[in-house]
Amino acid sequence: MRMPGRHSLLWRLAGLLVLFGLLIVTLQTDIGHKLIEMNSRLPAEAKSTLRELAREAESAWQQQGREGVDDFLRRLREREDVWAVVVDEQRQSLSSRALDEMERRRLDFIRPLDGMLGNPRKWPVFYVPFGNGEARLVLELPRRLNPRKHLPLWEAVLQYVLPVFLAILLGYLLYRMLIAPLAILRRQASALSAGDLGARVGEPVCARRDELGELGRAFDHMAGRLESTVAFQRQLLRDLSHELRTPLSRLRVAGENETDIEALRQRLDRELQTMERLVADTLELVWLDTERPRLPLEPVEVGRLWEVLREDACFESGWSEERLPCDLEDDCLVRGHLNGLAQALENILRNAIRHSPEDGVVRLSGCRDGQYWHLWIDDQGPGVDDQALESIFQPFTRLNAARPGGDGFGLGLSIARSMVRLQGGELWAENLSPGLRMNIRLHAV
Repeated sequence: MRMPGRHSLLWRLAGLLVLFGLLIVTLQTDIGHKLIEMNSRLPAEAKSTLRELAREAESAWQQQGREGVDDFLRRLREREDVWAVVVDEQRQSLSSRALDEMERRRLDFIRPLDGMLGNPRKWPVFYVPFGNGEARLVLELPRRLNPRKHLPLWEAVLQYVLPVFLAILLGYLLYRMLIAPLAILRRQASALSAGDLGARVGEPVCARRDELGELGRAFDHMAGRLESTVAFQRQLLRDLSHELRTPLSRLRVAGENETDIEALRQRLDRELQTMERLVADTLELVWLDTERPRLPLEPVEVGRLWEVLREDACFESGWSEERLPCDLEDDCLVRGHLNGLAQALENILRNAIRHSPEDGVVRLSGCRDGQYWHLWIDDQGPGVDDQALESIFQPFTRLNAARPGGDGFGLGLSIARSMVRLQGGELWAENLSPGLRMNIRLHAV
């Protein structure tokens, strides 16, 4: 099994899951420790309140003695509902009531105002020394001054709210990463199935370098090929129907007006041959465009192939071989399909002969260009307009005004270009002075 590439969705998903887990663990641990640390000491306001209570206790002791301390402790218990005592340096009570054993043990666990709160499951007891340092107020921390009163809420946020938030964030990222591109693909696929041949996924998906990007590019390529194929076939059908009307009209006129049976038979035979050739060329062009077959490629000697084509062309046109020279080197070998390349060259040659003037010459030349052979076929006709150099490869294109003498259907160059492209090559035209040059680029052997 082949490992996914470095841009695969697998690594993104794995990274998101790892990041999600690390964020939960890290945030809960770090923020939890931070919260405990922040709430492990008394805030300044609570310290100030406890010092104020110590001053009240000291004032009561100085002014009224034990009775004043009793009154202070009674009011403090009523107000704050906490345990509190006032003791001297020997831990002797300064109130009228002596400390019991339990209270004495509690004095072993008291802490200063700047000390830690300690175990969150136990309520802290603080001592606040009097100003003269001879006594102190010892009391439980009042509930209203507890810095940990919001800690359960923060723990609930860390344990429940934060994971939910991170899960929603992960879901949103997964949506942006997976669901949104798939939604675009689904929408465009629905539009394409409904007949909108211009439907495309577009840059947001195709620009990705993962599997979804590959899928988007494949979809756009498929949609583009489907659109061009349907448009090509529609145009071809319109052109074919138009081309077939001409011989059918001639047959209708001949059937209505011709009285000579032999002449009518000859007319019928010519028109049938014309329509048969037209339909055959059209079907071949459609097959090349839609099927795009993989032609088996082999070394082809272009010079030897030209000799065979030249002999056939001379027989059909009555030209002499001297008017169809070949200037190629003997080692001109290209990688192509013999019959396909022969058909392409034959169509180009027939087109050049058809549009050549009297005593014109059609010449095959070429040169090696790196890993390719650049071949060209020159004629001495009037050429075509520069704006029409590409349109002559469209089906049923005949520029008779620019290149007189054409009696074909305008399919030869279209078939030639399709055949050359199936062999990994390219075919294009350029004007000479005078004449037209058909350029062919094929892989060298």
